[in-house]
Amino acid sequence: MLMKRKHTYDNVEVESGFSRLAFLGMTTQPAPPALDPADTDQLDEVWKVVVWNDPVNLIDYVIWVFRKLFGYSEEKATELTMKIHHEGRAVVSDGPRERAEMDCYRLHRHGLWATLEK
Repeated sequence: MLMKRKHTYDNVEVESGFSRLAFLGMTTQPAPPALDPADTDQLDEVWKVVVWNDPVNLIDYVIWVFRKLFGYSEEKATELTMKIHHEGRAVVSDGPRERAEMDCYRLHRHGLWATLEK
């Protein structure tokens, strides 16, 4: 619906038209494009959380962190910790990027050195 309104600028009367939607602050915009199937593959990628060896944290503390954050059994947490100790790194979790970023953040909050890999 087009509405007409008269305005006076420098003693000159001007008539302007605008749509009711624009007047109400609403505009129509095209819908966002559908996701390309190639893009959805990127959303499904698996990201790995890698914990690196450091000279600061004790083995018992690292085991405790893995059990607390990931709910790992004592055996699984010990196995991962010893892998980090001997090989310098271990993948401790994987999944969608958002979850991997959160796991990495939580490990950082506990003082462990962690990074993400595709």
